[in-house]
Amino acid sequence: MSNETKGQDENLDLQAILKKAEQQTSFPDVPLDEFEPPTYDEWKEACVELLKGAPFEKKMFTKTYEGITFEPMYTHKMTDEILPRTDFPGMDNFLRGVRPNGYIEQPWGIAQSCDETLPEENNELLHREVEKGSTIYNIRLDSATLLNKDAKDAEKIGDEGCNITTVEDMHTTLNGLKLDQHPLYIYAGASSLPMLSLVAASVKSDGGDLAKLGGFVGADPLGELIQRGENYASLPQLYDEMAEAALWAKQYAPNLKTIMVRSDAVSRGGANDVQEVASTLAVGVAYLRALMERGLTVDEAAGQMMFGFSMGANFFLQIAKLRAVRPIWAQIVKAFGGGEEAQRIHVHARPALFFKTVYDPYVNMLRNTTEIFSGVVGGLDSFENAPFDEPIRKGDEFSRRIARNVQIMLQEEFGLMQPIDPAGGSWAVETLTKEIQEKIWAEFQTIEGKGGIVKALEAGYVQEEVGKTLEARFKSLELRKDRIVGNNMYPNMTEQLLDPRTEDVAELLEKRKKDVEAYLADVDEAFKKECLAALKNAGKGEKAEAAVKAAKAGATIAELREALQTGEAAEKITAIEAHRWSERYEALRRITEEYRASHNGDNVKVFLANMGPIPQHKARADFSTSFLQVGAFEVLLNDGFKTTDEAAAAAKESGADAVVICSTDPTYPEIVPELAPKLRAALPAATIFLAGAAPKDLEPIYREAGVDDFISVRANCYKTLQMLQKKKGMIQ
Repeated sequence: MSNETKGQDENLDLQAILKKAEQQTSFPDVPLDEFEPPTYDEWKEACVELLKGAPFEKKMFTKTYEGITFEPMYTHKMTDEILPRTDFPGMDNFLRGVRPNGYIEQPWGIAQSCDETLPEENNELLHREVEKGSTIYNIRLDSATLLNKDAKDAEKIGDEGCNITTVEDMHTTLNGLKLDQHPLYIYAGASSLPMLSLVAASVKSDGGDLAKLGGFVGADPLGELIQRGENYASLPQLYDEMAEAALWAKQYAPNLKTIMVRSDAVSRGGANDVQEVASTLAVGVAYLRALMERGLTVDEAAGQMMFGFSMGANFFLQIAKLRAVRPIWAQIVKAFGGGEEAQRIHVHARPALFFKTVYDPYVNMLRNTTEIFSGVVGGLDSFENAPFDEPIRKGDEFSRRIARNVQIMLQEEFGLMQPIDPAGGSWAVETLTKEIQEKIWAEFQTIEGKGGIVKALEAGYVQEEVGKTLEARFKSLELRKDRIVGNNMYPNMTEQLLDPRTEDVAELLEKRKKDVEAYLADVDEAFKKECLAALKNAGKGEKAEAAVKAAKAGATIAELREALQTGEAAEKITAIEAHRWSERYEALRRITEEYRASHNGDNVKVFLANMGPIPQHKARADFSTSFLQVGAFEVLLNDGFKTTDEAAAAAKESGADAVVICSTDPTYPEIVPELAPKLRAALPAATIFLAGAAPKDLEPIYREAGVDDFISVRANCYKTLQMLQKKKGMIQ
């Protein structure tokens, strides 16, 4: 029975069950006469009263980077027209999921990545992960392997994952794995053909059945182009290799996908969710066209694809974007003439690295958990939860265990495997899904209107749009409109950074070279060269099998790449650089810490001129302290001063680099004109701040008295701290 026929039978069975349930189920009437439901206007009136003069439209509506505005409250009346009334999961446009029974029969796959540098150590990790609860063998490769470089020619190895050069390395990595029971995930870079040949050669050498191999050994040449700016081969050649791999998989490993369309490169650049999804779908369309031009049907081409998305910080938008991407992709494949089965998108996801921090990294556990939750509610197929220390180092036993067990807990203890579509019918989520779906489609059409994703990249359109979003994010972080716990808000001043546990790259590289040389010493060079020549001269539809034979004969990944090369010049574009939202504040804090370490503990000292009793100054003193400690500055605290002379004398004795006057708005008109000149006389070189935003009519008076700037919710935290660092001589 085909998958399509099986899916149709499941849909008919589900419809029969639902119809029977409707006939048999009756619910008693529950009178609610004692409650009078308030109207939206009545609720708004109550909110306005609680806001005490703050504008309702400004305080209660939230604008996102996607151009979507969150309503303060969603109602049935607002969403009545878009609620799903006749749609069921696994039916129609797949908005509510691609499977009729959701996770009830088949939970989402737990795909914890294994990234040990040495193949033998990565093999141990793969075994351990599955023993502890992972359900997918997820192998992450290092940069040298992704670029098809042999260990002997690599400048460094193990930077991102496992180093693979030969079929022996692959055999070591896969040794003892139950590949007929658990899918295999390997992202292979710009071309899957060399890595696929090593996997196939290893499995065949061990007598394994390739037909039972599931998961993906996937390529994403456009994703690599976006990330690196240039590939090791031209796109036409890489598309040829993509087609060869797809045709080979269709014949020998029908359950294995060979294309992994990843959003990572765009997501790590700071893209919003609309840009991320639209550009990724545009990449998928480029692959559809390329494969169809090379003889594959749309069903065959779409069936080779897995999509990878990053789950970001906005919880409800992550749910909405996964729900939205399914009907859009179904619509796209249908427009190409694809059948229902081909329209079902397969989604793998992981937490967005962009939103993870180096300082206070344990908060990353919470961030990752909410991102898994939103992904599961949105209906993903598999998830790779990153260790909380990912921005700093490779995970250890503790961080990997936490990452893995979060998924297990969500499945086994928190009941997230049902209901089938938990977000279905939610007034808020259904509205957001519709809004983001429309915006994704509009952005996708814009990219297509520019000639497709390649033309849009060559023109710099995608890079420019992502850059705008990145700068908007950084600006909001500077003003602390966006808050990063432990970084631009609530810094932990006693924190010791995690040990990066840097690997001895030279030692590992030497070991890898010796291992590879030992293997190659026993290789029949004449036969290997014969196989490589056959690969180089192989015709259409024959290269993949020829590559498998060459790999089995002992060809290294670099030799496979050389035999595949056509010599055609590779395209060049402006790459989208990877960032993290906290990177500027992390750099700011490191500057302070390095200066302090090299200058006998010297630091920017900030004296708080707290005026009056504690209740009078405490709120603004606490705010100012948190504001300034973001830069790891030394804030000199006190319980307050009765007179301005006392405050000025204490400030002079402190020798501070800056002073913050802290009190209340009603007391400032009396205190500031008297205190600020005294502080200026006591500390001529100091920067004088006033805590709070001054009214427009009083600001000139305060500045004339000697106040340099103001620390308030409207202040630019990043630039203020950077200014103090420059004044101290920490930076030029």
